[in-house]
Amino acid sequence: MAKYDVKTAHRALYAPSAQEFVEVEVPGFRYVAVDGEGDPNTAESYARAVEAVYGVSYTLKFAGKADGRDHVVGPLEALWRADDPSVFLSRDKGAWEWTVMIWQPDWVDGTAVEHAVADVSRKKPNPALAGLRLFAPREGRCVQILHVGPYDDEGPTLARLHDEYLPAHGLAFNGDHHEIYLSDPRRVAPAKLRTVLRQPVRAV
Repeated sequence: MAKYDVKTAHRALYAPSAQEFVEVEVPGFRYVAVDGEGDPNTAESYARAVEAVYGVSYTLKFAGKADGRDHVVGPLEALWRADDPSVFLSRDKGAWEWTVMIWQPDWVDGTAVEHAVADVSRKKPNPALAGLRLFAPREGRCVQILHVGPYDDEGPTLARLHDEYLPAHGLAFNGDHHEIYLSDPRRVAPAKLRTVLRQPVRAV
């Protein structure tokens, strides 16, 4: 059975340069997602949301495999937003709103997600499951770069994106800041964490 891996099939989207910003066109991927707000380091709701999207994603993987369709569970991803985008540079995490999510293959539909949520809920109740949804953002044209190092060291790179790259190329924000966590922080030293930083954009 061939195992589909979105990171391999769309390598340009999941393995960008760590040296310079690159423009990409992001297709209409679908995700299981949970929304929330607050500091991801301290908010219990964030930990529950991450647990929910992983639990449902693995349940969907096993259901697909039983039907002859196998895939690699995608990495954790998150959209970040705030009324004042400068809070991302200042790292004022209490003012952040977020959507945590994991990519899903085309065969996953709303009914499959409902069944997976019910299955996970029976095994381990989690209040975040009540808000889990199948989500299909339309990002389209984006600028991205690979950040290597601690999450809290992203500020200078984001400042270069906001204050230098976008103005120089006649671009403006066109959606939420998007991060893709390629490393497991439980197993990888902070200095070696690999995170894709992505920003949907439009021409000014």
